Amino acid sequence: MIIRPGDTGVRRAGKLTSIHTVEDMTMSTLYTQTHLGALTLQNHLVMAPMTRCRALENIPNALMAEYYAQRGSAGLIVTEGVSPSPNGLGYPRIPGLFSAAQVEGWQLITDAVHAKGAKIFAQMMHCGRIAHPLNLPAGARMIAPSAVAAAGEMYTDTEGMKPHPVPQAMSAEDIEATVGEFVQAAENAVAAGFDGVELHSANGYLLEQFIRPNTNQRTDGYGGPIENRARFVLEVAEGVIGAIGKDKVGIRLSPFGVFNDMPVYDTMAADYTYLAQKLDACGLVYIHLVDHEAMGGPPVPDDIKATFRRLFKRTLILSGGYDAARAESDLAEGKCDLIAVGRPFLANPDLVNRWKTGAAVNQPDMDTFYTPGSNGYTDYPVLNG
Repeated sequence: MIIRPGDTGVRRAGKLTSIHTVEDMTMSTLYTQTHLGALTLQNHLVMAPMTRCRALENIPNALMAEYYAQRGSAGLIVTEGVSPSPNGLGYPRIPGLFSAAQVEGWQLITDAVHAKGAKIFAQMMHCGRIAHPLNLPAGARMIAPSAVAAAGEMYTDTEGMKPHPVPQAMSAEDIEATVGEFVQAAENAVAAGFDGVELHSANGYLLEQFIRPNTNQRTDGYGGPIENRARFVLEVAEGVIGAIGKDKVGIRLSPFGVFNDMPVYDTMAADYTYLAQKLDACGLVYIHLVDHEAMGGPPVPDDIKATFRRLFKRTLILSGGYDAARAESDLAEGKCDLIAVGRPFLANPDLVNRWKTGAAVNQPDMDTFYTPGSNGYTDYPVLNG
């Protein structure tokens, strides 16, 4: 375990504990208890957020409760993207947290997960320009920082693949209203029994659309230099923290990510360094950095990860192509506090047990990632099951 200058102990999930011997520090930490803010986690593994498109009429249901409960051996579960607003429902069958029926549906899920010992955060995902009107309810609008369409297509249940349309550029009133929607959705999440929320400022969705210069071509106080482009994200973070508290709010970022037509640009490292500093000042409970190299994207440079480790004083979560050995190694070297894993958890409800015992793992069926029903969702086999 790396002890940073000025530390008087070993960092565990954003907190300092007493210094251990060299022998202790070589022992496995992946499956031991740790802390996230005021929460005690049963291990250092996080189930990463993954879109699954099983929320019929955008309402969480009993099938989803079964799915999440099956994976309740994780220390922390971060849900699939949950829209804070009808305007944010870019994909078919994604859940929301803006109605009473949705809050009630999520209560089934949080109760089921807590019964298995895991903690659970709702990932707040407003899709912004990554959407299509055919996927939105009546009266909802496709909105984004600027009227710039994304390259590529969006799947719709009614007409199949359709090109991404040009979104409406958000007015000052739209920005204020959307911040309020995030705040209300966070309050709804707490009412539904969630332990906190993760703000999805990665992978080309609305919060990241404000950060990136290709999607943010505004000339007002929300566009131009990074101090302006980061303003919306920080207003959302500060608003949500004010509503539910610092220990209940994390954020996901994807520096050097190119998903959803978000190209790398010259000042990206400097921009994300600025974000690391400002988010540390906000006091968020965690930053979750995603690296898409394992899925064919550009790698997040090690120095960027190290910058976040140095500048952000609370919990750092890393994700992207981890197996058990690499997870153990990065924890032992102090590169992060928690390890997030996506597709291995998707295909292995009992992933913690499989990794801990060295058992073989199931491979995910990509054809059923986003299809309705239990096939490829709740029917993956478990050991001795």
